[in-house]
Amino acid sequence: MSHPLVLYALCGSLRKASSNRALLEALRDTAPAGITIEICELIGDLPIFNPDREADDMPASVLALAAKIRAADGLIVSSPEYAHGIPGGLKNALDWLVSRDEIPHKPVMLIHASHRGDDVLSALIEVLKTISVRLVDDSFLRINLLGKSLDQRTAILAEPETTALLSARLQRFAEAIMAFETDGVR
Repeated sequence: MSHPLVLYALCGSLRKASSNRALLEALRDTAPAGITIEICELIGDLPIFNPDREADDMPASVLALAAKIRAADGLIVSSPEYAHGIPGGLKNALDWLVSRDEIPHKPVMLIHASHRGDDVLSALIEVLKTISVRLVDDSFLRINLLGKSLDQRTAILAEPETTALLSARLQRFAEAIMAFETDGVR
């Protein structure tokens, strides 16, 4: 890589024992030198989106989220499916970003911690394309952690095959980011 990459990860679940969060943490922990992944801790602090507050009354938590996204070279999104859709907190965060300039053309990697949940993936793709991100399809990662105990998840995420897959998909994402930058798209 020509320079270190900073990636910002959004988790659709606010649960402490979230399998999606565990997957993000494993990806962060296996990141090679030169790639830093910070997991967003702001989603639960955002007020409900209100377009009337986008001008002079922008909440500080939204400005903090926007600053983190602006500083990131790319985003990683991992989300469970709630009622066949995007969890409210993550959708709310994305709604706050719709009219801002931090998100368009930002490279995005989707990861998923379940063998099911295609409805949330379809919904996320639709929303992310609408807000003009650059989805890096060949970095998509799915590892089934749904219904596994903490010990089982830890074991799965520590398996050499899993860590190799995490590393390979993260490398694909990093290469795509560098290619976008070389093409002058960011």
